Amino acid sequence: VHVVESGGGLVQAGGSLRLSCAASGFTSDSYAIGWFRQAPGKEREGVSSISNINGNTYYANSVSGRFAIVRDNAKNTVYLQMNSLKPEDTAVYYCAASRRNWAWRESEYEYWGQGTQVTVSS
Repeated sequence: VHVVESGGGLVQAGGSLRLSCAASGFTSDSYAIGWFRQAPGKEREGVSSISNINGNTYYANSVSGRFAIVRDNAKNTVYLQMNSLKPEDTAVYYCAASRRNWAWRESEYEYWGQGTQVTVSS
């Protein structure tokens, strides 16, 4: 079971990026998928997650209304669409998979990607 993130980069404040989480070794709709981020000097925090049962989505307050998590079962990929980016969104973003129907805490995820850097300039 592996997940690989891609799509990070440098963007100006107010811009958009779409991160991808490609799953291998399992079908992405059989696992809950979550996105986390870790800014320099800060602890890793949950950003968004999507259930594998009903497709329900969840967001941290700091990104609600700006980010959207979307599952594409045909491509076995989960996306994080990030709009209206702010400098405080700068972080390494991680994708994770959980065998639970839904997960939020880091400890509930078994499989992690290596991360992708997102930098938002002011």
